[in-house]
Amino acid sequence: MIEILKAVLFGIVEGITEWLPISSTGHMILLNEFVSLDVSPEFWKMFLVVIQLGAILAVVILFWDKIFPFDLKKEPHIKKDIFTLWFKILVACVPAAIVGVLFDDLFDELFYNYTCVAIALIVFGILFIVIENRNISKNKAPKITDLSQLTYKTAAIIGVWQLIAAIFPGTSRSGATIIGALLLGVSRTIAAEFTFFLAIPVMFGASLLKLVKFGLVFTTAEWTILAVGMIVAFVVSVIVIRFFMGYIRKHDFKIFGWYRIVLGILVLAYFMIFARS
Repeated sequence: MIEILKAVLFGIVEGITEWLPISSTGHMILLNEFVSLDVSPEFWKMFLVVIQLGAILAVVILFWDKIFPFDLKKEPHIKKDIFTLWFKILVACVPAAIVGVLFDDLFDELFYNYTCVAIALIVFGILFIVIENRNISKNKAPKITDLSQLTYKTAAIIGVWQLIAAIFPGTSRSGATIIGALLLGVSRTIAAEFTFFLAIPVMFGASLLKLVKFGLVFTTAEWTILAVGMIVAFVVSVIVIRFFMGYIRKHDFKIFGWYRIVLGILVLAYFMIFARS
């Protein structure tokens, strides 16, 4: 029962932090220091990734009309604009997919530690503040205010930013892609939406890779923990995504930048003190 309650807590944190540009990995690592699941290290690594499937289901449901390319009403037809959008999403996913498959274990070994996570939190927090201040000072209006205006080149460049998040935990996949999009003149709303859509193939692919590596052999307790975490992550994600989309229509991303900086400093301070004690 205690492990199930822990899974609920991890699901809540995943659902909140996956979609806000504040790094779900950083929060999960920190939470695990205080509320660790009584599971094997192999299951824990898999759990951290596969729990995201619950979160991604929220995107699929909330944005169904924008991502499902078939109109099945009285006169069924294919929505060509959505098909085109999916091609752009796939182009953006190529860099992270190739590097993830080839070097997933290496990156986990090299960068999956509190120092790298904290530095990534701080660096990208500063970037959010700098970019938003630049846009305000120069009174820059976004050049891309609709998904249809995204070119393949723009999608590919955003995909490179996503690659940075795939390499360095703590960067935040949504944070990296949103920053990349903002630098390219994409509006906050479209940057967020495209980031959410990018997550669909990326998270499904990453989850499948982790499941295959784990071996698809679970105990009853492990199945229960994973299922509870995913369900809670889904419910919380629905609430958070709705809040986030409403928030960025009227506000900038600077608050998330400051939050990342503070969290990064806290992570460094906590682990430095803990390591010495």
